[in-house]
Amino acid sequence: MKASSTIEEVTIESLKEMSKGGHIDNDLILFDDIASVPFPYGPRRMGCLLLALCLKGKAQYSVNTEKHEVEQNHIIIINEGQVTDDFLLSRDCNGIALLISTSFFREIIKNVHELSSLLLFSRNHPVWKLTPNETKTIVEYFRLLKAKVNDKEHHFRKDTVRLLLTTMIYDLSNAIYKAQQTTNEKKQTRAEHIFTEFIRMVEQNFRNERRVSWYGQQLCITPKYLSEAIKQVSHRTPNEWIDNYVTLEIRVLLKNSTKSIKEIAQELHFPNQSFLGKYFKEHVGCSPSDYRKS
Repeated sequence: MKASSTIEEVTIESLKEMSKGGHIDNDLILFDDIASVPFPYGPRRMGCLLLALCLKGKAQYSVNTEKHEVEQNHIIIINEGQVTDDFLLSRDCNGIALLISTSFFREIIKNVHELSSLLLFSRNHPVWKLTPNETKTIVEYFRLLKAKVNDKEHHFRKDTVRLLLTTMIYDLSNAIYKAQQTTNEKKQTRAEHIFTEFIRMVEQNFRNERRVSWYGQQLCITPKYLSEAIKQVSHRTPNEWIDNYVTLEIRVLLKNSTKSIKEIAQELHFPNQSFLGKYFKEHVGCSPSDYRKS
């Protein structure tokens, strides 16, 4: 445990000035040449999500000590919290890459159906092959994204980028479901099954219920066993998953509705406005009113 605490974190803030593809705040970076991504020579913990597509050549890397080989048309997903190491690219390796902050990614996939299946598949299959047509589609999305990211005069720049990314993720999800059908899937482990059911339940109940013990009760397991299973599969605690859903919903309501903070507190079943304010500041870093003004 001590060693993991010394592993440096890969963040968008630390890398955004290195990208020629453009970036938006500390939420998104585009790399139009995968070779220009500053892959670490030593182990680094991802503080964001990496999505990359190999268009030519080969590469290899490890995630949580497991080695992966990459070839043309391979899509790569490295999730927040995972430890990467041993990157090696062939001289002719070429491709595109996106780094997306956890909070921005949560906003993007908020309405993506069957999210739990998508999350689980990407963790168990960090590399899989797209068809030539699927690859072409992702490249077209990337070019559109780059144009919008670099159009700093566009009043709705970030919203447009968010919608483009959402659509791209739907197309990637479609590729995932086809891959699931054609891949000889190993039988889902007990922990993976618990994670899938837990995420589905959180999606449906986070507005009313935030107790880990309640979710354990619904799944007929102890809170301790639930926590161990979720941490094993996702490298995050149940509380972290619940807090992510709750804070995202508050952010969406603050930015996209005229509801008062008191009304939002009531809608999300907080004891009072003050309690919501303390909760939001603890997890987001600013007060709800400051967030709404920003």
